Amino acid sequence: MSVDTTEQSVPTPSSGGPLVRLEQVSKRFGDNTVLDRLDFSVDAGKHVTLIGPSGSGKTTILRLLMTLTEPDEGTITVDGERLFPASEKRRREVRKKIGMVFQQFNLFPNMSVLRNLTEAPVSVLGLSKDEAEHRARELLDLVGLADKCDMRPGALSGGQQQRVAIARALAMRPKVLLLDEVTSALDPELVAGVLDLLRDIARSTDITMLCVTHEMNFARDISDQVLMFDSGRILESGPPEKIFGDPEQERTREFISAVL
Repeated sequence: MSVDTTEQSVPTPSSGGPLVRLEQVSKRFGDNTVLDRLDFSVDAGKHVTLIGPSGSGKTTILRLLMTLTEPDEGTITVDGERLFPASEKRRREVRKKIGMVFQQFNLFPNMSVLRNLTEAPVSVLGLSKDEAEHRARELLDLVGLADKCDMRPGALSGGQQQRVAIARALAMRPKVLLLDEVTSALDPELVAGVLDLLRDIARSTDITMLCVTHEMNFARDISDQVLMFDSGRILESGPPEKIFGDPEQERTREFISAVL
């Protein structure tokens, strides 16, 4: 293991079976069907990457899991508990098992880096301030920002802010970490550092990841399974060597050729 603080900082998900399951999930915006009776699952400890053209429904899946939008039909379960359909109270409880890193960093600009990491564990999980700060410092060390605790996010580079956002997501000890185009807002010279950090987390921990990305080399490196989306449906799925090396569908071949 390349990271000493992993065992204390990152959760071990439930063993065996699907951690996330979507069954017959549909989502429409007006006349536009974004997800069309979608079925798929993510097993605990696995890294699954969603690829496909813009508008194919990938980010909508992450937004559903974050309860930022609701499905029109179907059921979603996380760690064996119903997320949809469910009461608002139940959704909030299940939602604690999910962490997300967005395209934009979404850090609190008026708070220090340290407090960005401790605010939710104290207010949502009920941790003591000391315990939350101890965990936050471990995670900032993990992402290479141990010396930035007292700084405000605005004083950091974009790459550093995204590292803080990753640490903040992990501070809640989620069962599953959602990654939504986490390098799209970064200058090109900052992309590699953030992707290297995520590779390290993927390789040295058991955390479950569901990732939406256009970084195909990153997807190939970290994924146990890659799903190709188009028009709200899964065209094909398989291990990265199959999807990137010998895809079955012509649409997949066209997409891979265009983005690599």
